[in-house]
Amino acid sequence: MCLSIPAEVITLKDDTALVSVNGLEVNVSTLLLDNLKTGDYVLIHSGFAIEIIDSEEAEKTLSVIRHMRISK
Repeated sequence: MCLSIPAEVITLKDDTALVSVNGLEVNVSTLLLDNLKTGDYVLIHSGFAIEIIDSEEAEKTLSVIRHMRISK
């Protein structure tokens, strides 16, 4: 089973994006996506942004992840 995590695009440079996942910032490859812009939400898997997603859907998923972390 694979898990991809939603992240918000903070900056773009060449084929890399700096993204934020619950405040943690990481660089990911954007080679698989076209028309990506700052403020978009993307799904991240294995260091790649693999899909642009709706911000509402991203927030729902991040809320579930936050809840799982608190509920340990």
